[in-house]
Amino acid sequence: MGGDAVLTALKAAGLTVATAESCTGGLVAAALTDIPGSSAVFERGFVTYSNQAKTEMLGVPAALIAEYGAVSEPVARAMAEGALVHSPADIAVAITGIAGPDGGCVEKPVGLVHFALARRGRATTAAHHLFQGDRPRVRRQATTTALTMLSDAVRS
Repeated sequence: MGGDAVLTALKAAGLTVATAESCTGGLVAAALTDIPGSSAVFERGFVTYSNQAKTEMLGVPAALIAEYGAVSEPVARAMAEGALVHSPADIAVAITGIAGPDGGCVEKPVGLVHFALARRGRATTAAHHLFQGDRPRVRRQATTTALTMLSDAVRS
């Protein structure tokens, strides 16, 4: 899934988007803004790599991060919802994970990525995947998954 399909769907639906990214470091925003005309639908991107950034920029409660860890469904949901609170966008996607090669453990192995999608007036949805491969491959797969989630959400 590329950014073209997402932008086309967003334009057709009259929606704007924000991204809240951790392990992808802005790759989703880059995939969208690489396309001419993206300014019509791309509102803003938050790269919140650190826990402090998640709290300061998106309003993710520090207690939530302390209880569940940054790589968790509750934090991904809070990131997506925070992107909507801190922007006028209609829809937001959030990504938080462990791209590797370090940082994993038995409970949260390298390649684990949590996603959330928030849309004004609708319930926030979440998903997670365990991707295989090295750091660049995990990040690419996470980017593609986020774009697919956005496209599917806009079309539904």
